[in-house]
Amino acid sequence: MDEVPGNTARYRTGLAVRRSVLGDRHVDRAEVAATDFDRPFQELITEAAWGTVWARPGFTRRERSIVTLALLAALGHDEEVAMHVRATANTGATRDDICEAFLHVAIYAGVPAANRAFKIAKDVFSEMDGANNAR
Repeated sequence: MDEVPGNTARYRTGLAVRRSVLGDRHVDRAEVAATDFDRPFQELITEAAWGTVWARPGFTRRERSIVTLALLAALGHDEEVAMHVRATANTGATRDDICEAFLHVAIYAGVPAANRAFKIAKDVFSEMDGANNAR
């Protein structure tokens, strides 16, 4: 018998990893916003990205975070860059790590891609610092 989507061991692992990296608030918002149309996509990324790739033992969460940021920046996925910069608070990647990743992007994917990623990261850092100072 087939398992119910969203109730597989891989999905449960993925959901736990996704929550640990992106935070409960982000994942809760994504789950509430999911509709019948895009729920299969949410299940796919939870199982495939988070339950398979991010759950593998080969890299630490910090290392995966750095690789992910470099790839997203190189591909120009601005919203995802911002989301994963925020996630570094949970993965152990530092601002110095992010800077190094984006310098690498400049050489291998182009200065405009890195320039945009640096701007996004600075905006996110400002937002994060403001939230921390407000506490």
